[in-house]
Amino acid sequence: MEGVFSLSVSFFPPRSNLSKSRSHFISAVSSPHEPSSTSRRFNKRSSYSKPPSESNERNQFQRRSSLMRKRIPNINREISPHRAVAAVRLLRIEQGGAFAGLLNDKGKHSAMNEMDYVERTLGFGTRSLEDRDIRLVTEIVGGSIRWKRYLDHLINSLCYDERVFRDMEPLLLQILRIGFYEILKLEMPCYAVVDENVKLAKVALRIGAGNMVNGLLRKLILLKESDKLPLPKIEGDDRAKARALAIIHSHPVWMVRRWIRNFGDEEAIKLMIWNNSDPLFGLRVNTWKGYKREDLVRQLEILKVDYELSVLNDFVRIRTGMQAVLQAGLLKKGMCSVQDESAGFVVNVVDPKPGETITDCCAAPGGKSLYMASLLKGKGKVWAVDVNEGRLRMLREAAKRYGLGGVIETVHSDLRSYQGGSGVKSDKVLLDAPCSGLGVLSKRADLRWNRGLEDLEELTKLQDELLDSASLMVKPGGVLVYSTCSIDSEENEGRILSFLERNPEFAIEHVDNLIPSEFVTEKGFYSSNPVNHCMDGAFAARLVRKE
Repeated sequence: MEGVFSLSVSFFPPRSNLSKSRSHFISAVSSPHEPSSTSRRFNKRSSYSKPPSESNERNQFQRRSSLMRKRIPNINREISPHRAVAAVRLLRIEQGGAFAGLLNDKGKHSAMNEMDYVERTLGFGTRSLEDRDIRLVTEIVGGSIRWKRYLDHLINSLCYDERVFRDMEPLLLQILRIGFYEILKLEMPCYAVVDENVKLAKVALRIGAGNMVNGLLRKLILLKESDKLPLPKIEGDDRAKARALAIIHSHPVWMVRRWIRNFGDEEAIKLMIWNNSDPLFGLRVNTWKGYKREDLVRQLEILKVDYELSVLNDFVRIRTGMQAVLQAGLLKKGMCSVQDESAGFVVNVVDPKPGETITDCCAAPGGKSLYMASLLKGKGKVWAVDVNEGRLRMLREAAKRYGLGGVIETVHSDLRSYQGGSGVKSDKVLLDAPCSGLGVLSKRADLRWNRGLEDLEELTKLQDELLDSASLMVKPGGVLVYSTCSIDSEENEGRILSFLERNPEFAIEHVDNLIPSEFVTEKGFYSSNPVNHCMDGAFAARLVRKE
């Protein structure tokens, strides 16, 4: 299951995804003294149905004027643009129509797309997003999603009746989450938070909604200043403690209980704190095109982006400044790619050598395929298999950009029905399996709310099927590497032990000669821990097929 940050992912779904949300708010947006944006557009269309005027010239002038009026957006310059965009984006994410991340290499074009969604959802636009606004949107959206359970608990507690929270309209809830997050986690000036979010609620919804936002935010400020936030106490039986921790650290209860059972109370809390912190991003330099890490470091210094050198020679890590890196075009010109160090260690476990044939199962969007192909130094082949044609297209484009188009061959197929093309076995096969993603929750803000305990059961069954299929493509004496971006033992060690019972012709090969010892488990597997290693959680096992 390849990485969590892909520039080519479309953050902007078809307009039809928002048709329902717009209908929820259009009546509230309309002023009593002004027709709604829907009726305004209808009136513009109806002007074309009038009989032509006596003068053709006048008729043409009217048409041109009508088209010009149609292009003029309804701009409200009093509304904070980053809050309006954040509210609409949160609404779309909750409805399944958007991703949490806004950072990408399209810059102002992306900002214009977001403004288009704002106007179609709220009935008005705001001033354009600047780079600072884009960073704020990213911070507020990601933070509000991470802390959703915590914020909702407080909003519910401050409402005079639980039914008020339960029946709250979606846009109003997003505005309140933004205000609560800004006060509690960003510690923005309280007067500005109250003023701006009240204005947004009044204009986007109605005066009464603004009054409610005003009352709840002011109540929150008083409780925060007196250190009397209504948070649960960690007491009672295990279930009660898990529920309290789930609210305080904003995670699903089932995750908290599972982590306490697997790692203990202290480690579970540390893990949740990590998941709620600003993520670290890895940048891997493209050595195949002749770049060195020193070249990338020099560019980061020019851009004034703080960085740390990784234990992996081709990697650096950054916590802030990703937008600057993207807009500087460092990825477009093929100098580097966004890839976490944990994924780099998985490639080290594969240990690609020039002249080898490697099959990358579930390859797209292709970070590991690209890295493995670069290590072949132009000699050998990487077969990148994936069921998603769109993501394979992104991989092909990236391969050309990085000068690896002649090494990587994409195959659009479900691995379970793929027979390895002509039947030729591979020297090495990597199965980066679909998984729960429990090791990447700091980057995937919304993932924790989209996973349930029942998903693990379905995933482990799928992982077994994919492992069995991948094993058929390994030649005698060849290597099969199984990896995930999960920290759950059932998806990791559990799947390997189950596979070996079904396939005794494979054996575990320890990875201690391929990666630093701190990442090697007692059984010889690779494992990275977010808390201990300050990178994504990941797992890999290296299996050898007997001659």
